Formats: sequence, structure tokens, C-alpha cells
Amino acid sequence: MGKVYTCGELRLKDAGKTVTLMGWVHRKRSFGGLTFIDLRDRWGIVQCVLNPQISDDAHAVAEDTRVEYVIEVTGLVQQRPAGTENHNLPTGQVEVAVREARILNPSRTPPFYINEDVEIDDLLRLRYRYLDLRRERMRNNLLLRDRTVFFIRQWLHERGFIEVETPILANETPGGARSYLVPSRLQPGHFFALPQSPQQYKQLLMVAGVERYFQIARCFRDEDLRADRQPEFTQLDLEMSFVDQEDILGLVESLFIDLVPAVSDKQIATIPFPRLTYQEAMDRYGNDKPDMRFGLLLTDLTDLAAGSGFRVFENAIEANGRVKGIRAPGLAAYTRREVDELTSFVKARGAKGLITIALTSEGIKTPLSKFMSEGQVRSLVERLEGEEGDLLLIVADEPAVVAASLGDLRLEVGRRLGLMDRNKLAFAWVVEMPLLEWSAEENQWVAKHHQFTSPMDEDIPLLDTNPAAVRAKQYDVVCNGYEVGGGSIRIHQRELQAKIFQLLGMSDQEANALFGHLLEAFEYGTPPHGGIAPGIDRLVMLLAGEDNIREVIPFPKTQSGTEPMTGAPSTVSERRLRELHIRLIEEAP
Repeated sequence: MGKVYTCGELRLKDAGKTVTLMGWVHRKRSFGGLTFIDLRDRWGIVQCVLNPQISDDAHAVAEDTRVEYVIEVTGLVQQRPAGTENHNLPTGQVEVAVREARILNPSRTPPFYINEDVEIDDLLRLRYRYLDLRRERMRNNLLLRDRTVFFIRQWLHERGFIEVETPILANETPGGARSYLVPSRLQPGHFFALPQSPQQYKQLLMVAGVERYFQIARCFRDEDLRADRQPEFTQLDLEMSFVDQEDILGLVESLFIDLVPAVSDKQIATIPFPRLTYQEAMDRYGNDKPDMRFGLLLTDLTDLAAGSGFRVFENAIEANGRVKGIRAPGLAAYTRREVDELTSFVKARGAKGLITIALTSEGIKTPLSKFMSEGQVRSLVERLEGEEGDLLLIVADEPAVVAASLGDLRLEVGRRLGLMDRNKLAFAWVVEMPLLEWSAEENQWVAKHHQFTSPMDEDIPLLDTNPAAVRAKQYDVVCNGYEVGGGSIRIHQRELQAKIFQLLGMSDQEANALFGHLLEAFEYGTPPHGGIAPGIDRLVMLLAGEDNIREVIPFPKTQSGTEPMTGAPSTVSERRLRELHIRLIEEAP
């Protein structure tokens, strides 16, 4: 038996060595009496040649193997004959002439191709996730995730941070999404909650004098799933004492600038990262996580539309709404069916309709010509900077509907025009978020971020007079249309924290019951502090150029919150339910 090597490490310098390799049969082919096996492990692929003139026994073993069999071979590393090199493989200049071979474990025929990058049903992939993870794309995503987390840990340690683990079993607190509850066997009728984030614990670590804390933290939210959301996820949780907002933004920006080229081939679009206020993001992009890889910004046309005589515009403006539009370059030739598709797109997001202006070589084509003068229409075209060949898209409605519908339409146009470069990472900061927002459902103020976020110093007097106008010391780092991480400067004085609790509708008794430990801690010399929590899953998804975080999570859940491979979640026995003092109640039909 030769020295054991991995399948990805052999090079021309190893020619003449006797080596032993173990792995999976990636491909097998026969030619001229020879059997060629591409042997694969986590490190790569190498070609093995089984020649009956070298070993009848080894060749016989090869004849019995099939794709995904696990085998062991021993043989001589040799240079491939001229013209047969595989320049797509790092090992492509060499092959192993096998003299010994044995099957370590056979394999059933897999339910999908592992050695080809083909489209596979998602449910089938998750049912056989252990096979899906053998595929090159998924293996590369796992390795990318490992490199990313390793880099982050090393980078933060070099800057004085220490990693501290916080509890997974904690109290449930109001705010945010639903928590997963865990019944306590030892305390009947009581429940732990799985953390949505280690928020209170990291603040208490600042009280404890840790000063620079981080954790690769597992977090849980019982909420509906989507492409960038899973019920359990991982975030870089980070907190610092004696800092202001600029310190945290500067640190995280530097981390990302160093991280991206170290672990991927992606390019950061703009350095330093652009900064937008929350209001600027909503006005220009229609959402607070703008995709800044391309322009086509939302443009306000309300002043030009006022007094135009077009009732759609007039009615929206009279109801305190807005009229906004975007430019879709090159889409003037869209057919009626294609324009109807765009109209249905905005209607699905609450808009009453879509007004179009097509700038063709034959002139301006728009239904607005029936209601507005040529000069009025041209003023809209000029404001939108329309050129021949463009299709101008306009929505008139209440501000929130205009932002949501036109903001999403901007992204749809960007997709159709191929403006979303996967190799470009357009990071940006969104700052000056509203501290509070009014919940009509609950008939009270709720925290926009969370109840521990500090208001901007100059806005604190507005807490008594105009809570809606209070801005938060909150910041989100966004990239390519995703929120990658959010954070804030925290409240560190008991009086201000108690006031925020009151604004959120909590009585003193309720606040003390839920957060008395935190309020008391603030009486023991709490330093000013703040933090941020970038999502590892979303970050790696962007670094990998994927569209769904399931592709960078080893064992994710489906859209319905299940795991097809193990069957989780499952029922439990009556005995276990009795131990936990739980009785199941059937829902009425």
C-alpha cells in the first residue's frame, strides 16, 4: 500500500510515486481494453487507469464497479500521454496506473445525476440531501461557507474581539417574529423560547465589560419562508462598547472589503460603500434594501401631474398620493401582451394600474395623449430622461403602494434587461430609520427594529410630541437587493429604556416582568454600546451567486417548514406529551 493521498492533490511533481487513493467513482468508461475511472473525494478528481496487463485482479474489480461506488486503489502516478491532458482539472496532467483495487462499499443507482450539473426537482434534492451535497456545486458552496466563517473569526480575533456563546434556551419576549417555544419538563407550564437573536445577552456582555464580543450565532424564527429566509439561520453577532455608529460602520465595511476577495471571485461595486437615509432609499428605489447594481431610479412626477386634467393622476394627488415613474430603456417595442404583463405585475402589488409612454421612432405613443397636452406629456418624458426606444412606466397611488409596486417593477425591468451582474456586489448602508411605526392592527406604536434601539439624540424630545418623526441610530448593510445585516446603537440608560417600553404600550409591571434584569443591569455602570448582525447565510448566498439561501445551508427546510430527508417535524408519543404536561387539542373542522 502506498502513501494515502487525496484525489485532488496529485500533480506532475508526484509522477513516479506509489499512492493509495480512496473515494467515489465519479465516471467510468472503457476504451481499447482499458477501464478509466475518475475517482472523486472532497478535494477533487483524478483519473485512474486499470489495465489488465498491469493487474487482472484490479481490472476485474473495476469491471464490477458502478458510479458512486466507494473504492480504494493503489498504483503508480504517471504523466498522461501527450494530447490526453485534462486542463479543466488541477490533476489533469497525471493519472494513476492501478495495480490494486477493492470495493469498500457498493452503491444503489442514485435518484439523480451526481456527476452532472443538471436541473433536479428541489424536493428530490432535499429528500436525498446527503447525495445532493456530493455534487460539485453544493460542495463548493459548503467550502465557501467554511472559508467565510473561518476568515471572519480570524479577522475579528486580530482586532481584539472574543467569541462568547450565549444560551439557546431563553425567555420569550415581545416584538419581532414568532419564537419557537420549548416546553420545560422540570417547570410544568413554563416554556423556553429559541432566540431570534442573542440581543439581551450581548448587551449584558457589554455590562459585563467584555467590550468586543462576537459569535457565529444560531437563531430561530417561526415565520413564513422565502428565498432568503429559513426558520433556523446563522448570523455574525457582534457588539462593541464605547463606540458610535461610525465605528461600527467602519469596522464592518472593512471586514467585507477584506473578506470578499479573500474567499471569492466577486467584485465590490463601490468603495467606500454608498450611504442612503431610509427616506432616500424609499424615494429612489421603493424599498429599504435597494439593489444598486443598476440605475433606473424612481422619479417623482407629482408636481407635473398636478392639474393635468388626467383623473387617475388627480384622484391620487387629492388623496395625498404620489405619481412616480421609471425609465425602461429599449422596451418601447413591447407588445400589448408584454405591457399587460407589467400592468398585472404592479396590480399584484396593490397598484390600480400602470400608465405607459412608448418613445418610438414614429413619435410618442401613450394613452395620456387623450387627456394631456403634448407639452404636458413631454414634460413627463424630460423629467424621466426618456430617449427614443424607451418605455416609461408610471404609477399613481398612495405613497406606500407606489413605492412597493414601482420598486418591484424596477427590479423586474432590471432582470429583463440583464442588469443584475452576479459578479458584482453592490454594498450600501441605509441609515436614519424611523424608530417607531404605528400598528393599526395593535392600535399602538411598535419598534421598527427592536425596542433596545437608541433614538437619535436630537430627536429624543420628539418622543413626547411626535413619535413618528423620531429617527433611530439604526443602520442596515444591504447588497444586491438583500438586507445582509442590521444593527443599531443601543439604549444604555434605564430611564430612556423605560420610556421606550412605555411608548410601546408596556406597563411598568409588564416591563419589569419581561426586562427587569436588563433595566437593573443598566443601573450598574453600563457603557455606551452598539452592534450589528450580518446574516451568514445571505452573505454566502451572494458570494456564491445563488438565488436561494437553501443552496448554502447543508440541511435546510422546505417552503412549508419541513425537512423531507428526516421527516421533521414529527409527532411524539402520548407518554412524552404527558411528561411535558401538554395536551393536544384538535382544531374544529
